[in-house]
Amino acid sequence: MNLFKPTLLAILGAGLAFSVSAQATPAALNLDQLLQQLEKGKLNQTQENKNREARFNAEKAAQTDLLNQANKEKNDALALSEKLETEFEQNEFKLADVSEALNKRMGSLKELFGVLQQVSGDTASKLKTSNVSAQFPGRDVFFEELAQSMGGSSKLASIEQIEQVWFQLQKEMTEQGKVVRFETDVVEAGGAKVNKEVVRVGAFALVADGKYLTVSPTTGTVAELVRQPTGRFTDTAAELQSSNNEIVPFALDPTGGSILNLLVQAPSTKERVDQGGTVGYIIIGIGLIAFLIAFERFVSLSLISAKVKRQMKTDTPKDDNPLGRILKVKDQYPHVSFDTLELKLSEAILREMPKITRNLTLVKIVSVIAPLLGLLGTVTGMIKTFQAITLFGTGDPKLMAGGISTALMTTVLGLVVAIPTVVLSTMLNTRSKNILFVLQEQSAGIIAERSEKQSNAESKPSASSTSDKL
Repeated sequence: MNLFKPTLLAILGAGLAFSVSAQATPAALNLDQLLQQLEKGKLNQTQENKNREARFNAEKAAQTDLLNQANKEKNDALALSEKLETEFEQNEFKLADVSEALNKRMGSLKELFGVLQQVSGDTASKLKTSNVSAQFPGRDVFFEELAQSMGGSSKLASIEQIEQVWFQLQKEMTEQGKVVRFETDVVEAGGAKVNKEVVRVGAFALVADGKYLTVSPTTGTVAELVRQPTGRFTDTAAELQSSNNEIVPFALDPTGGSILNLLVQAPSTKERVDQGGTVGYIIIGIGLIAFLIAFERFVSLSLISAKVKRQMKTDTPKDDNPLGRILKVKDQYPHVSFDTLELKLSEAILREMPKITRNLTLVKIVSVIAPLLGLLGTVTGMIKTFQAITLFGTGDPKLMAGGISTALMTTVLGLVVAIPTVVLSTMLNTRSKNILFVLQEQSAGIIAERSEKQSNAESKPSASSTSDKL
C-alpha cells in the first residue's frame, strides 16, 4: 500500500499533463482535491466540445450551400454546352450549303484560280533572285500579296490583278533576251555602297567593273560576289562592259547564279597548295632545289659536251674541256711506256669524273623521296580524318574534308615532283655517261697508239740486226 499511493499519484499526474489544457493548474493537496480538479476539467472539456460541434455544424451548412451553388453552375454550363453544340452543328450544315453553292457558282474557274495562286507564289520566289529585279525591284511584293489574299480567304482575283500577273510574266520573259546597261547602287565586297553602271545579260548575269554581281533575296540589294571566279571569267566580264555594241565572248550562268556560286567556292591554286600543310611545303621546297640543280647540270653538261665535240675536231689540246686536258697527258709523258700512260690517263679521267657527275645523285634522291613524303602526308591526313570522325561523327562531311584534302594534296605534290625529277635524272645521267664514254674511248685510242709505236720501235732494231747477220 505504501508503494501503491505514490504510483497512483504519478499516473494521475501524467494523465493530467496530457489531457488538461495549457492553463496552469494548482497543485493538489490530497486525493479529494485531485478528484475535484478532474471533474472540473471534464466539465470544461464537455463545454468546449459542444462549442466545436456547433462550429462544425455551421461550417457544414455553409459547405452544403456552396455545393448546391456549384451544382447549379455545372447544370447551367451543361445546358449552354448543349446549346452551343446545337448551334455548331447548324452552322456546319449552313457552311456546307454555302460552300456547295460557291463551288457551283465558280464551276471551272476554281481550278483556274488555284493555278493562279500557285503561279503567284512560285513567281514571287523566282523574282526575288532574278537578275532582272536588279533593274525593276519590288515586283515580288505584288505576287506575294496576291497569293496570300487568295489563299487566306475566298476572295477571288480581279481582272486587273490577272492582267498584272500576265504583264509581269511577259516582262520577265522579254527581259531575258536583252543585254542592257543601267545605274544602280552596288554593295562592294568591302561593304561600301556605290552607284555604278551595271550590265545585265538577260536574267543570267550582272557585271560591273569587271566583277560578277548577285541579287540578295532577303534585302533585294545588288552586291559584288565576295569571291570572284578565276581570271578567264572576269576578263570576259570586263571585255563585255568595255564593248560598244560589239559581239564579245562572255561566260554566263544559264541557271541564273547557282553554278556561279558553286564555281567561286572552288579553291584556288594557292588554297589547294595550303591544304597540303607542312608536308606539302617541304615537298615543294625540295622539288624547287632539285629543279634548280637539274637546270644547272643540264646547262653545264651541254657546254662540256659542245667543248668536247670541238676538241675532237682539232689536234691541239685545250684546257677548257675534259678531253683536252686528257690529251695533254699524252704530251706530258711522251716517252713513258703504254702501261704507265694508261695509268696516267685513268688518273686524269677519274679527276674529271666528279666535275661531270656532280649533284646528279642529289637529283635522283629527290626523285625517290618525293613520293615517300607524299605518302607521309597521306597518312597524316587520314589520321586527322579519323580523329574528326571520332570527335564529331560522320554527320558533317565538311569536318572530314580537311584531312582528306591534306592526304590527297600531298600525294599529288609528291608525284608532281617525282615524275619530272626521274626524267631529269635519267637525262642528266645519260648525258654525263656519254661524255665519260668519249673520254674513255679517246684514252683507249691514245694507249693503243702508244703501244703500237713501242712495238714498231722494238721490231726495227731486231730487223736491222738480222740483216747484218745475213
